[in-house]
Amino acid sequence: MVTARPPRLDEVWLVALDPTIGAEIRKTRPCLVVSPDEMNRHLQTVIVAPMTTTLRPYPMRVSVSFQGTHGQVALDHIRAVAHRRLVRRLGVVSATTAAAVSATLVEMFTRV
Repeated sequence: MVTARPPRLDEVWLVALDPTIGAEIRKTRPCLVVSPDEMNRHLQTVIVAPMTTTLRPYPMRVSVSFQGTHGQVALDHIRAVAHRRLVRRLGVVSATTAAAVSATLVEMFTRV
């Protein structure tokens, strides 16, 4: 499905992730948009991180409570997807979750 407007940073979208290969998170599931709005407006892809209710004690997982469901944002599974994989907008994560996701991404990609 092509969205009426570009997705925005910190929004949660239902995304069709199939087909996948190997251990990639599959099926249609909520994903958090982690790419900046400038990218989302100009590219035909958006960078997302799947949300899951399967809890793992990984440092690249951020706890999230969204629409009454507790789970994690799986930053170890970030991927670029075509806008047409976006099924529908579900909402926006809290400012606290957004800040935790940003901090974790910075930590993940900072070279020491």
